[in-house]
Amino acid sequence: MTDIGDGFQPELTLFTCNYCAYMAGDTAGALRIQYPATVKQVRLPCTGKIDVRYILSAFEQGADGVYIVACPIGSCHHVRGNERARSRVLFAQKLLDQIGLGSERLDIFFISAGQGNTYALRANEMTERVRKLGPNPLRASHARMSDLQVDDALSLMGECEQ
Repeated sequence: MTDIGDGFQPELTLFTCNYCAYMAGDTAGALRIQYPATVKQVRLPCTGKIDVRYILSAFEQGADGVYIVACPIGSCHHVRGNERARSRVLFAQKLLDQIGLGSERLDIFFISAGQGNTYALRANEMTERVRKLGPNPLRASHARMSDLQVDDALSLMGECEQ
């Protein structure tokens, strides 16, 4: 991966399910398909277990971007976990816009186990998207989300239905 001259290498947090998504990453590795080493993977039993707090926490801890890779719609091993994840991502995107980080830093993709190439393609796509957006403003200023910002986001969560 080349950098754009300013030395900025986006750090991404990736949440995957234990089934299709994780296996797609394994397939990419077995096929020696390259994707950025700055993608840090967090494996969940199901992407339906993703919580908006996990997403906010990833940004708070300095991730420049966050994305979720789930089983294809209609093929979730836990029936509708990927659909729950999608609705939580949409909700979190609204929160990110409201607190000033921007919804473009968060996305969800639906990939089956044999799609190692697509898995790597999405990692590269997210890396390039976030590279264009620049560093996470919280990380760039060497600051963490203030308690006020977290409280604001959590109170917004309480006002809206997921």
